Order: sequence, then C-alpha cells, then structure tokens
Amino acid sequence: MAFSSLTRRGFGVLTAALLASSALVTAANAQTPPGVLVVGQIAEPQALDPHAVTAVNDFRILMNIYDGLVRYASGTLEVEPALAESWEISEDGTVYTFALREGVSFHDGGAFDAEAVVWNFERMLNEDHPYHETGPFPLSFFFSAIETVEAVDDLTVRFTLNEPYAPFLSNLAYPTGLIVSPAAVMEHGSDFGRNPSGTGPFQFAEWRSNERVVVTRNEDYWDGTAGTEAVIFRPITDANTRVAEMLAGGIDVMVEVPPVAISQFQGAQHTVHEQAGPHLWFLILNAKEGPFADQRVRQAANYAINKEALVNDVLEGTATIAAGPIPPAFAWAYNEELEPYPYNPDRARELMAEAGAEGASLTFYVTEGGSGMLDPIPMGTAIQADLAAVGFDVTIETYEWNTFLGRVNPGLEGKADMAQMAWMTNDPDTLPFLALRTDAWPDAGGFNSGYYSNPEVDALLEAARVETDQDERARLYREMQAIVQEDAPWVFVANWMQNAVTSDAVEDFQLEPSFFLLLKDVVKN
Repeated sequence: MAFSSLTRRGFGVLTAALLASSALVTAANAQTPPGVLVVGQIAEPQALDPHAVTAVNDFRILMNIYDGLVRYASGTLEVEPALAESWEISEDGTVYTFALREGVSFHDGGAFDAEAVVWNFERMLNEDHPYHETGPFPLSFFFSAIETVEAVDDLTVRFTLNEPYAPFLSNLAYPTGLIVSPAAVMEHGSDFGRNPSGTGPFQFAEWRSNERVVVTRNEDYWDGTAGTEAVIFRPITDANTRVAEMLAGGIDVMVEVPPVAISQFQGAQHTVHEQAGPHLWFLILNAKEGPFADQRVRQAANYAINKEALVNDVLEGTATIAAGPIPPAFAWAYNEELEPYPYNPDRARELMAEAGAEGASLTFYVTEGGSGMLDPIPMGTAIQADLAAVGFDVTIETYEWNTFLGRVNPGLEGKADMAQMAWMTNDPDTLPFLALRTDAWPDAGGFNSGYYSNPEVDALLEAARVETDQDERARLYREMQAIVQEDAPWVFVANWMQNAVTSDAVEDFQLEPSFFLLLKDVVKN
C-alpha cells in the first residue's frame, strides 16, 4: 500500500526523530512530523485480527481500523449506531434485526453488506466454517447465545439468540464484534492478523515487528475523514523508556503513565488525561492444587497484602482498593455493602496455621508490563514482601507481556500458584463470566486460569446474563460478588483510574471509559 508523498516524507522525518529520541536528546531535536500521530504503546500487539485477540493493548489499535455494527457513544459505555443505522429487538428479547449502513466499503475495496456480517460471526462460531481454523477466537464466548445469523437482504441482518442475553448489544460494540473483510481473510488465511482490513477511519499500512504499526487515513470513511494523515503505534515495553521518549519528543501520546512519572508532565508542553473506567487489578490464585486449594489460605493472602500501601505508595493514589470481582464503575451492579479485605497480617497467620500452610512455597508470575497492569514489577515485589511477612516463601518469575499471557491464559496448573492480572471490561457480566465460572476453565476455552468452581456462582451468572430487568440483574450480581469475595479465588487489589499524556502538538484527544483509543478526531499540529 503506497503512502502519499507527504506521508512518505513524514516517515523520513519521523525515523530521524525516533533515532534521536532513543538517544535521549532534547525534545527540540526529536520532534515527530506534523500530521503523523505517534503513540507509545505498552507492548507489541499479538495480532490485528479483532476476533483473535484479548488484550486492550491490541484493541487500542484495532478500534481505529475496524467498525462494529454498533459502538460506544463518546465518553460512555452506552451503545449507539455504527455500521448498523438502527435495530429492532423482539418482545421476547431473542431476535435482533439490524438495518445496515449503505455505501460502506472495506479498505480492500470489498462491499460491506449483510452477507459480510453473517460471514464474520459464522467464522467465529461455526466450527465447520472454512475459515474457522484461522482462529482460535478466545472471546467468542461473547456471542455464545447466537443460534442463527442470517442476511434478510443486502442491508438487513437478523440475529436469533437461544435465550434473552442482556449484554448482547454491549458485546457487539466490543472489539470482538468488529467486522473484518471476508476477502482479506480468504486471501491471507491465518496471516490475516498481519494483514488486516476493516471499514474504520484508518487503514493498515505497515507492521514492523517490535518497531511500529502504521495506519493511514481512510479518505472514504463513512463517518468523515480523520484529523491526522497517519498514526504510528510504537511498542515500548519498558515504562521508563516510554517516559523518556515522551519527554524527548519521540512520541506524541503515551498511554498508561507510571504513577511515579505523572509529575514530570505537569508543564505547558504536556497534558495529563485521566478517566475512570471499569478496571480490576487482581491476583489469580491456583485453587486447584497447592496451598491455595484451601479457601483459608486464599483468604490469608487477601489479609496479608497491604493494599492501601500499594494504592497510595506504589500507585501514587491513582487507584482505589478493590473489594470484589466487579468494578465500582458499574454502579448499578456493584455491591456497595462489600468492604475490601483489611490489611491484617495476624489474621493471615491464624488462617495459615488453621490450614497447616505455614512456610508454604509459592511461585508467583509477574509481568514486565501490559494492558492495565499499572506498575507490575514494584507491585509484585511489594506483594512478595507482604506474603513473606506472614510466612509464605514466594519466588517471582517475571515475563514479557505476551509471553506472560501465553503462560497464564492456558491455566496455572503445574506451573504457578498465583499470577498478576488486570481486566478492563464493557459489562459487569464479562469478567466473572469469562474468568470465574466452572465452564470457563482454560480447557473449556475460558480464562478461569485458577480453576475456581462454585455451582452457586455458576447459577447466578447464568441467570444474570439472561435477565432483561436491570434491577433483578443487579441483585444477582450483588449476590454473586458476596460469595466470590468470601471464597477468595483472587486477591482483589485495585481499581485504576486510567491515564495518558499528550504533547502540546496534540488537540482533541480524550480517554474513553472503554479504555480504547479512538483517534479519528485527534489533530496533530
């Protein structure tokens, strides 16, 4: 794909700027070119296929290449039209009929229509689909209620669900619901994740591994052209290096600013952005084997860790202490009666003694960085010290983010006793349904990497996702939260207020409660 001559010149300037900034020269000598927005990401993306990835780090790129039938309205988690102009829902809540936008094309020139929508969902959900093997599709759970999807005509598509499913529209707005070009998947097969094609405001141009992903403006975008010619997403895994690059002018936008570095960006040359959202930072405990198979030992870990110190000292007050598995950002579903486990090392020792777990050895997986992981190495070190103070013998194993996910997501059995994790979600159903149900153990395709199982929790979650009355849905979630907190399959640590910093050359940037980066309207001077 050819760049315009202006963009091509810009890339030459950019390359020099990047080389200069990596040598930590002054910002005056390391300016990125006008019209090209350079974003410092926390890690290399796994793939650019929205159906095949799970990390917000990847979603921040994907939301600018693709559209879904619906999207979250700016500044909210409320759903509004996108590729679908309107929709109707049957009285029993099982049939959704979407009227599609006319005249939209994929970046590769193919037409967007109802058959393309059908193809996308059958690719994910139908094991007999000829391109199902281009997966796996780990979040296809989101659409497990779909019984059939059919093209009524070129611009009408109908989903029939096997039962009412309250999060359906919200899940369609999530990246797993983004619509990919069938022709591009057919052309590239399993390599589609390196050769993406959607209908979004930017189109894919280049991916140099561990260096940059480049997207350029889609001049024919149905919702108006973007404010910049191109966006370059640079993976800079080390947080201190990202800070140095931002200060030196080598990047224009930095996501997930380390709490200790925020004060460095208080001058006129930078703007710090903050936005509350549905985030939970927690420790997965291996409830299948080892010390944490005993509920008392899991509770002991919750009492042993000084979460107030983590939030105030390590995270510099950029988060609040978590009380359970649903973030308080979902105010309607949050159980306000839950109090976080207090810091009580004496109670932790008592529980360990009752369980005969004094001196238990633990293997603890820690990541160098990752989506929503805040400051994972200092947090891991502080947690290790707190657990050691009550008698645990903790060995930390540290991994790069994608390697970390490759070890944690398949399950901790035979490998580790605990692992850091963070989720940013779109609905109170998402995290518990994908990571706490018995049917979400890794061998069933879910993210319950610690093998927690409670039939009562399973039943509450199944009931909540088909309940269309929000008050009753909220009651079910509140009951589930109380049980999970008592069972303690995780150590509930923090709910984060996301942040980012932009240079003074960037205008009209804002963070979203979804944690995605929506860059269409951003202007780079």
